[in-house]
Amino acid sequence: MKRHWEIDALRGLMLVLMTLTHLPTRLTDPLGQPLGFVSAAEGFVLLSAYMAGLVYGRRAWRDGIAAMQRAFRQRALKVYMSQAATLLFLFTVVTAIGLRIDQAAVKDLASYYLREPHAAFLASLLLVYEPPLLDILPMYVLFMLLSPWVLAFALRHGWAGIVGASVLLWGLSQFGLSGWVYGAAVALTGLPVPFHEMGSFNTFSWQFLWLVGLWMGASRHAPGARSFVFPRWVLTVAMAVALYGFHWRHEGLHGQAPFGGDVELNLLFDKWQLGPLRLVNLLALGILAIRFGPVLARRLPRQHWLEAMGSASLPVFCAHLVAVLLVLAVFGDNQLARPWWGDGLLLAAVFGALYGMARLTLWLERGPAPAAAVAGGASCEAMTERQSR
Repeated sequence: MKRHWEIDALRGLMLVLMTLTHLPTRLTDPLGQPLGFVSAAEGFVLLSAYMAGLVYGRRAWRDGIAAMQRAFRQRALKVYMSQAATLLFLFTVVTAIGLRIDQAAVKDLASYYLREPHAAFLASLLLVYEPPLLDILPMYVLFMLLSPWVLAFALRHGWAGIVGASVLLWGLSQFGLSGWVYGAAVALTGLPVPFHEMGSFNTFSWQFLWLVGLWMGASRHAPGARSFVFPRWVLTVAMAVALYGFHWRHEGLHGQAPFGGDVELNLLFDKWQLGPLRLVNLLALGILAIRFGPVLARRLPRQHWLEAMGSASLPVFCAHLVAVLLVLAVFGDNQLARPWWGDGLLLAAVFGALYGMARLTLWLERGPAPAAAVAGGASCEAMTERQSR
């Protein structure tokens, strides 16, 4: 199967942007949502879903539905174990450091665990309690567990019904579906975890983004599949929306809050709910990426370090969480805690460690390879089968 190094590079770029956003430095605010009111998280989830559809869709066509479903479950287990390991690091090393030096950032981050350690630990392993920064992988596990059934249904009956149900769920999520489900769960089970401790991402909203990416990837294997092509007027509108969003984000008076202190209007661009105007901004950027991305890929020099990080996205993502948690434990969340040169040294150390993690992961998965192969990135089919990270 053809290796999609461009997708790896894009996922690597998303990991870089997420790290810059999560690390408390002077670059956090300027590089947060750099292209408009869209963050790296949306791009990372969409690209991961696309690769899942591409890789596991091919597995279904080649080896059958049962083999595809087994591969999905194996991947979900790997992601779950990564989440469990990161939680264990937070609950032991990070909280120990934070309590010893009385670090407010850590106390806020793990507040529920510090109040109710036994209940919080069990709930976290059940993916119910999701501390800040550690709330994207539980959603990813859920999507990976649901995807084989969705993909099997779509391969037999088409995508129309699935996409329609996904749009309906997203619409209901904008009007409090998550709160209603939480209330029902508390009434039925006595769930002790507070609603605000169950992760920032609204799963009922973000499933739409995952389903779109899954459909886009899986559709590449359909008989007679054609490239995504957009009329000129669509490209014109997308360009106008993207430029306006970029200008609004960086030239506006309110930075990353498009309407300042107006909470109701800001919900239209809300990240956690995937507000409707945020989806419009994301759609515009996606159309432009599909249209002009291949052109840029042919003309710009390949960034092999980004490809390596994107290829090993799960270990690199977990490593970035470890780095961010350690920085919060030692320095706190003050973005001005260090001088410029201190931020520079910190970022160099973190990105050096992330790149080292990527190279180590790829080396362990394929074994020692000739220098030329390492420089150009792995190109074997086994690497491609992993790219649903």
